[in-house]
Amino acid sequence: MLPIIEREVVEKHKWSSREEIIDYFAISQIVPGIIAANTATIIGRKRHGVLGAFFATAGVISPSIIIITIIAALLNDFMEYPIVLSAFAGIRAAVAALIFAAVYKLIKSNVFGSSILQNILPALFFIAAFLFVILGGSPVFVVIGSALFGFLLYGRKYGE
Repeated sequence: MLPIIEREVVEKHKWSSREEIIDYFAISQIVPGIIAANTATIIGRKRHGVLGAFFATAGVISPSIIIITIIAALLNDFMEYPIVLSAFAGIRAAVAALIFAAVYKLIKSNVFGSSILQNILPALFFIAAFLFVILGGSPVFVVIGSALFGFLLYGRKYGE
């Protein structure tokens, strides 16, 4: 969803800049809920206030609710067929590829800065955070550590 949201919001409609959408994604990931719905809420509120937030969120979640309801009603009857099982295996592979592509794009556009300090430290922090979570650490600590790391590394850049 992230590449699609970015393309629609930044490139097609020009509702926000690339830097803003990355910030929206970051905020959307740390608050409870679906990233797409959270991002839609933020953008809707920015564009048209509370009513915009409501309709943007409803617009994002309504198609999924309708499709999931239809699939859930029909899927139990077809779940044992090999073609359905194969389709789900293919979907899992595609989802993994899309997640990898989104992570690559985010790293490429945000981890690397203009100086060596801004190139090496975020890359090392990314590797450390990845290993921490893979080895069973809580993502909560990664989010808190990331906020502190960003404040220490970039705080002066944004007038702090």
